[in-house]
Amino acid sequence: MLLQLTSQTPTSTGWELHVPNESAPAVYRAVMEAGKPWGITNAGYRAIDSLSCEKGYRHWHGDVRPDDTPLEAGLAFTCKLKTDTNFLGRAAVEQQKAEGIKRKLVTLTLQDSTQPLWGLEAIVRDDKIVGYARRAEYAFALERAIAYGYVHRPEGGVVNKEFLSTGTWHLESMGVSLPATVHLRPPFDPKNLRVKGDYEDVVQTERSSALAN
Repeated sequence: MLLQLTSQTPTSTGWELHVPNESAPAVYRAVMEAGKPWGITNAGYRAIDSLSCEKGYRHWHGDVRPDDTPLEAGLAFTCKLKTDTNFLGRAAVEQQKAEGIKRKLVTLTLQDSTQPLWGLEAIVRDDKIVGYARRAEYAFALERAIAYGYVHRPEGGVVNKEFLSTGTWHLESMGVSLPATVHLRPPFDPKNLRVKGDYEDVVQTERSSALAN
């Protein structure tokens, strides 16, 4: 018996195959044989880290921690602010929304495709450190390193689109300044076409979601 379920992988619509233990080797061989024309290959669990960075899916403890708010992390859609639901923390979220966000999670991609990132690099805007990379991976679809980090204004104040879309941005790694591009939307498939089964023209690179260079 084989139970096939659809599931949303980090970047595409995927499938889960549930089979008895004794059937797993045969099913695996059948899948690998059927996938040969499309270049099927094994991918380790570590691939989820890279794929989630490309697609902008948040990782607990990496992109989101207890000291981050839904508004700062770009997760306001998870809060039922348009309902009467009195969820835990609603007052704090509403207050922050009214006052403006003082720090915000952004995506950065390197302009130099040969440079690696490891995380904890300084995020620099106009020669001033405005944050640090929480998480960094190599984005294979974009063919360059990608990082996530929270940024703030050095002088304080609200972090808005004007702040993010202006200035010169870099990531500093071991004393080397690496020019970067800032994004508010995922640089890969920002319109969410792949998860809907639409694979046409979805490898949309930095140009479609970039805010600044």
